[in-house]
Amino acid sequence: MGGSPRVLAVNPGGMTTKLAVYEGDERAFEMSVDHSREELAAFPTIPDQLDHRLAAIREALEGAGFADKPFDAVVGRGGLFRSIPSGTYIVNEQMMDDARTGYAGQHASNLGALLAESLRRTLGGNAYVVDPVCVDEFAPEARFSGHPDIERISLLHALNIRATAKKAVRTLDKRLADVNMIVAHLGSGISIAPLRKGRMIDVNNALSGGPFSPERTGALPLIEMFDFMIEKEMDPKRMKRFIAKEGGLLAYLGTNDFREVEERFEAGDERTIEVVRAMAYQVGKEIGAMAAALAGEVDLVVLTGALAKAPFFVDLIRKRVSFIAEVLVLPGENELESLAFGALEVLRGEAEPRVYPTGCAAGGEGQVCW
Repeated sequence: MGGSPRVLAVNPGGMTTKLAVYEGDERAFEMSVDHSREELAAFPTIPDQLDHRLAAIREALEGAGFADKPFDAVVGRGGLFRSIPSGTYIVNEQMMDDARTGYAGQHASNLGALLAESLRRTLGGNAYVVDPVCVDEFAPEARFSGHPDIERISLLHALNIRATAKKAVRTLDKRLADVNMIVAHLGSGISIAPLRKGRMIDVNNALSGGPFSPERTGALPLIEMFDFMIEKEMDPKRMKRFIAKEGGLLAYLGTNDFREVEERFEAGDERTIEVVRAMAYQVGKEIGAMAAALAGEVDLVVLTGALAKAPFFVDLIRKRVSFIAEVLVLPGENELESLAFGALEVLRGEAEPRVYPTGCAAGGEGQVCW
C-alpha cells in the first residue's frame, strides 16, 4: 500500500469498545461504542462477546467510510496472557487460545487479540497486540515475596507506561536504552514502575498492591485483612472484589469520580483533603521505593494517567518526590495512540515484531529472547 500506513487500533473495555484509525501518525477517526450491562449480560463469558463487538466495530467503520479501505495492520489491546517481555506481538493461535480460555484470568482486554485477528481477515494487514498487562521484565530479586510458595507477579499498565517512557525520553533528546526513570500511571488503578534502560524491572501489583486508588484498596495489612475476612465471613471471591472494586476513594469518600473529589478538595472539605493527601503520600512513598530499586540512579520521574490531569494532585506528589529527580507530567492514557504507534514501529521497520509466548523476534529462533 502506498502512502502512510493505515492502522486500526481496538481497545475493548468492560463496558466500551474503543477504536481509532490512524493514517501514519495522524488520527483519522476515533469512536467509543458503549455497551449496557444488560446487553453484555446476555453472553455467558467474555469470549462469547466477540461477534457482538465485531459487529459494532464494523458498523462504526462503515459509518466513517473505512469499511472498504485496505489496512496495513489491525492492533488490539493485549490481555491476561502468559508472562512476556514488552513489545509488539503477532497474534497467533497460542495467543488466541490463551485469550479464549482465560489462561491468566478473564478480562475484556482478552478480546483484543481475537478482534484484531478477525478484523484483519477482511481489512487486510497483520494482527498485533502491544504491551499487554502481563508484560514481565522483573529483575530476579523483584520476584521474592517473603515465602517461596508465593512469587510476586508483574501486573501493570504496561501499554501506557511504555508509551509514556518513549515520549519522556524524546523530551530529553535521548534513547530509552540510555535512561533510568520511574513512571507512575495514575488512574482507576495505579502502577509505579522503575525502568532501567527501558526494562520495567519491578512494579507494584496494579490490582492489589501499592497505593490505594479511586476504587482499589492497594496493599492492605495482611493480618488485619484476614481478621476482617473472618469477622465479615467473606469468601475469597468476595474479598477480591472488595480489594479491586470497592476500596480507595470510593470507600473513603463514597465516589470514584475524581472530578467530584477535586471539587470537594478545592471547596475545602476536610475529609476529602485528608484522604487525597494520604493517597498522594502513598504514591510518593512508592515512587521512593522504586528509586531504591534503581539504586538511586534516577534520571526522571514521570507522572501519567487520568489523575495526572489534576494539578492539585500532581503538586502533592511533586512535593514528595522532586528530590529524587526532575518530575515530568504527561497526563492521560492515550491507549489507542499507543497501540497504533506500536504497530507503526513494526510497519516502518523501527522494531521487530515478537512471537508469543517466547518473546523472540519473528524469525529469531535460537536467540536469547528475554
